[in-house]
Amino acid sequence: MPDLLPIGDIARRSGFSAPTLRYYEAEGLISSERTSGGHRIYPRAVLRRLAFIRAAATIGLSLQQIREELDTLPGGRTPTKADWTRLSRHWRHHLEDRIAALERLRDGLDGCIGCGCLSLKRCSVMNLGDELAAEGPGARLLPPVLRSTVHDNPASR
Repeated sequence: MPDLLPIGDIARRSGFSAPTLRYYEAEGLISSERTSGGHRIYPRAVLRRLAFIRAAATIGLSLQQIREELDTLPGGRTPTKADWTRLSRHWRHHLEDRIAALERLRDGLDGCIGCGCLSLKRCSVMNLGDELAAEGPGARLLPPVLRSTVHDNPASR
């Protein structure tokens, strides 16, 4: 198996789209080399970095948080098992916060999801005068830990 793989192979094996891979590269999360024709080729080890990114994003870490974790690795290398153990230990509290917020959301689904929309006749959230609109878009009363996206790249959606 070659040590360097084209972007299409990396996309197929990692589950990330080619635009997302280019975005992650632009953001400094992964790196590639270029062929004489200018095509991106990646070291096979980038698949482990991408698995790390997927796991971290899935539990709700932002790309900035993922970058900070990866930046702790010497020379931008791929995370080892020991690195994974050390870094993922920091994520436990974040995951527990998400689980608790999801349980609260689940338990309140038959009443109100905390959006402050005023469209329900019976809502446990009072948003008189639509005051929450001034705080920005989206479900303002949904716990912040549940407002994060898996990917911060619009091209990956």
